[in-house]
Amino acid sequence: MARKYCEENERIKREYMKYLKQAKGQDQKSLDKVAAALVKFEQSTKFKPFKKFHIDQAGKFKDYLEKARHPKTGKALSHATNDATLRVVKLFFHWLAGQSGYKSRIRYSDVDYFNNNRKNARVAHAQRDVAFPSMEQAFHAFQGMPDRTDFEKRDKALFAFFMLTGARDGAVASLKLKHINLFDGLVYMDARDVNTKNSKTFQTYFFPVDAAYLECFTAWVGYLRKDLLFGDGDALFPKAERRLVDGCFRFDRLSRDNYANASAIRGIIRGAFTAVQLRPYTPHLFRKTLAMHGDKVCNSLEEMKAWSMNLGHENLVTTVSAYMPVSTQRQGELIKGMKL
Repeated sequence: MARKYCEENERIKREYMKYLKQAKGQDQKSLDKVAAALVKFEQSTKFKPFKKFHIDQAGKFKDYLEKARHPKTGKALSHATNDATLRVVKLFFHWLAGQSGYKSRIRYSDVDYFNNNRKNARVAHAQRDVAFPSMEQAFHAFQGMPDRTDFEKRDKALFAFFMLTGARDGAVASLKLKHINLFDGLVYMDARDVNTKNSKTFQTYFFPVDAAYLECFTAWVGYLRKDLLFGDGDALFPKAERRLVDGCFRFDRLSRDNYANASAIRGIIRGAFTAVQLRPYTPHLFRKTLAMHGDKVCNSLEEMKAWSMNLGHENLVTTVSAYMPVSTQRQGELIKGMKL
């Protein structure tokens, strides 16, 4: 069944997407989120033209979001999701108020009606404790991974690489052998080829973690080059090759191509943890694991700054605020342990 739409709205949305991409430098992932938020607003108005906007529509949109349910879980949308959606739609109408054909119909003051109420906004932005694997839990999951087949070797080396680098899963999915320098112990996150955050190019040196991780990853790179005859332009963690055998598709050997996205990679890491009866931690949580480990092993502010740079952060504050959480329990322990 085709989705409903308003042709007039589609034209102005395309102009807005062009503005976000070319003037604001937003990537496709961000644009997709904007597009999804605007469709939600249109659904709440039964796809009325934006030119017929009235402040009552903003209030009804909030009610619509409150009643909406997640398509997969059937649960109510989180406060954070609704707050982000309202902000995206508000920014669109703020831009729209300055466009020809809309200036006389939408006032800038009208846009404020998309503001979330204070209570829901506080809930949406409240800091919450996020569970992440300890160094010991990660190593336990790693040790439990088999490494007999090519696929098992790849998966275990993938786990090791996340612990060595704390790299983002989207970047890892796009890495090729040419980005790895085993001699100097680093990976070159070249934004021309690698899907880095904000298209930033930087170097990550292997973190000083258990030697088993580096041993496993080094063996994998050697296996790719010497046994499978992979070259610089081939994937570091290749997906399965699809081939036709006796009229049936098989995925029983590695291709030389990268994954299209990080979905399968996240599944591999979650599976490694659940296989040893731990939470299904995602690879992004390794960044918290490593940030907290850095807090223990770094002996100076300069070392902590280098650790932060290794995670791809230009500012140490980013590492501290985003990846070094202090639980409420730990907060109490630290305060009670302080002396005058």
